[in-house]
Amino acid sequence: MLEQVISNMAGWTRVAFGDVVRKVNDKVDPWESGLERYVAGDHMTTDDLQIRRWGTIGDDYLGPAFHMRFKPGHVLYGSRRTYLRKVALADFEGITANTTYVLESKDPLVLMPELLPFIMQTEAFHANSIARSKGSVNPYVNFSDIACFEFFLPPIQEQARLVEVLIASRGETDSLRELHSSINTAIDALVIESLEIRGIGNLERYKGRYPTVRGDTIYTPTSGNGEPSEFDDGESLFFKVADFNRNPDHRWMETSAVHFRQAENPKIRLFERGTVVFPKRGASIFLNKIGILGRTAALDPNLMALVPDTERVSGQFLMWFFRGVGLWRFADTTSVPQLNHKHLKPVRVPLPDLAEQKVLCAKIESLSEMLTDCENRLGKAQTIHRLVSEKVLSSGNYSQ
Repeated sequence: MLEQVISNMAGWTRVAFGDVVRKVNDKVDPWESGLERYVAGDHMTTDDLQIRRWGTIGDDYLGPAFHMRFKPGHVLYGSRRTYLRKVALADFEGITANTTYVLESKDPLVLMPELLPFIMQTEAFHANSIARSKGSVNPYVNFSDIACFEFFLPPIQEQARLVEVLIASRGETDSLRELHSSINTAIDALVIESLEIRGIGNLERYKGRYPTVRGDTIYTPTSGNGEPSEFDDGESLFFKVADFNRNPDHRWMETSAVHFRQAENPKIRLFERGTVVFPKRGASIFLNKIGILGRTAALDPNLMALVPDTERVSGQFLMWFFRGVGLWRFADTTSVPQLNHKHLKPVRVPLPDLAEQKVLCAKIESLSEMLTDCENRLGKAQTIHRLVSEKVLSSGNYSQ
């Protein structure tokens, strides 16, 4: 079927994105709109069209930029840091910020609305956005930058067949994402039940069978800044906040695009294997983005590290504990969510002995292995979907 839908391209027409797509400017007051949900850039996931997370209007701080209404069928596009490839298809009505573009087909008889998000997922579209981005710290594109993107558009009858193929291809990845989420939920539940935590909003009143200790008696909260380390294992890794987008399962962080030698960077501090790491601020805190170093590494100053006292606690136990109870529970959320030393030092931690910690971590790791298998299958399914998308949509020789 794939070859059939692209076998005859005689009727494909070269168009500019802005000729067939409009930017929706439906401005509303979120407090008077009657809407319940909002979507921020951090709620959208790289290369995932489905919106799986959102915020509730009134529960969290909502900045003045959040006044753009979107409706089911609209496509949301993150115009900041376009290299993150955030394109999402709305299936509910809500509010987003003016930095997230709300897009729709100008004429469904010219461009099927269902085809638009797939066009925006192509490598050619992303390459155009990245090439036209402005600024270095927080690069962005204007709508005019993507409006000039040119591609070949098939006749409407061909579009219907293309959509059928693309939706079928996407279905496999969506099913695996749901399985992925279910396993994550099971891991969190195992932590809560094993430590007998009830009412996790107030660990000061913990009544389980384990003694509780202040966090700063079993770990040292610190950051990427600090004194140079006294050890070096040769070539080391450097982790940034962006690396957490490539570490969705909160497991061992072992790979990075950046390598360096401490001898050439003597002022950069190194952290040993087993150090627990997470972002200091932003929506990643609400998403429980937390990992553990699998080898010696340096950290971006925007990352927080918990260096465990290995005679009393393992890094793995700390990672699963904070993930299970919710890292965000200890954050300052009055404006931008953030965590620092003062938030983490007084945390009460139910502390089994090292042997029991090892048993609990072993149980969790068995689920983590399932997560690894799911992630591998998901990666393969995403690759196949990407190949299908590029085969179908790039056959018209997209250009920038």
